[in-house]
Amino acid sequence: MATKGAASRAAARKQKDKWKSKRWYTIRAPRQPWHFKVIGETLGEEDELLIGRMYEITQQEVDGDFSKLHVTEIVGQDAITQFVGHEVLKDHVRRQVRRYRGKVDDVIDAITEDGYYVRIKPFLITQGRVKSSQKKGIRDACRDMVLQIAARTTWLDLQKQILSGELEQAIEKAARKVASVKIVMIRKSQLVQDGVLVDDGPTLDEIREDESRVSAAKKAAIAAAMDEEESDDTPDVLAAAEAAGEGADDTSAEEDDSEDDNAEEEAAEEEVTDEAEETDDSPDYTSMKVAELKGLLKAAGKPVSGKKDELIARLME
Repeated sequence: MATKGAASRAAARKQKDKWKSKRWYTIRAPRQPWHFKVIGETLGEEDELLIGRMYEITQQEVDGDFSKLHVTEIVGQDAITQFVGHEVLKDHVRRQVRRYRGKVDDVIDAITEDGYYVRIKPFLITQGRVKSSQKKGIRDACRDMVLQIAARTTWLDLQKQILSGELEQAIEKAARKVASVKIVMIRKSQLVQDGVLVDDGPTLDEIREDESRVSAAKKAAIAAAMDEEESDDTPDVLAAAEAAGEGADDTSAEEDDSEDDNAEEEAAEEEVTDEAEETDDSPDYTSMKVAELKGLLKAAGKPVSGKKDELIARLME
């Protein structure tokens, strides 16, 4: 038994840890119309294992207002994706169905101007109950509208119309000729087959250069802001030490002169004359540092916030 346990432990130690061989890949949106925007990260052991992987995100994460992407190409540590369709949440679709209303849905296969084969699934809810003949009329009207729009637009433009709601508005306008419609939505869209690829827009190298330039500018701005805060908020240690030393000298002098009243009066007269001489010779505040000016303001009991010009003006008051 002991030999078997030792052998199993040795075999376990020889096993390769797959997590250590994996690395992080940056997921980027398609070149058009999102210009390789970074939309997430994923782990992968090899580049070939990422090809065809589906990545789903919400539309708000991409354009602020897409849902399905799949990886088509690996460039270094970047996984380039392609938009292959979207889908509305099933819970949201089920909440639209009510009593005494008609539900009309369909599956429409269309071909765009640039040869992309797309499957579109519209979903409509009527204001009231409708007959089967009316539902058929709504389906025919919607199908004709979608086929016409797809035939005269590219896949990129059709994506924009689907995500922005323009295609839904066109379908609603066509369906209202048959019956009153309350809700129209494109429940799902799916790219079945690719067409002619378009290489317009900035390249990935240009996007990387812009990202590195923006990152360097942000770092420089943060460093400059931190340096400015340190120069403005550095306490005047020397001024505080001098003030503490002067206070200690004054207290010791008072204790020593308490025994002799005449010596105390002479010391007071000398301090008065020294203060008078100091008032005659006004200090050069412009040659002082910000920390020194703040130390003087602290000793005078005045606010120490603001720029150097404001500190000097406050001291001159």
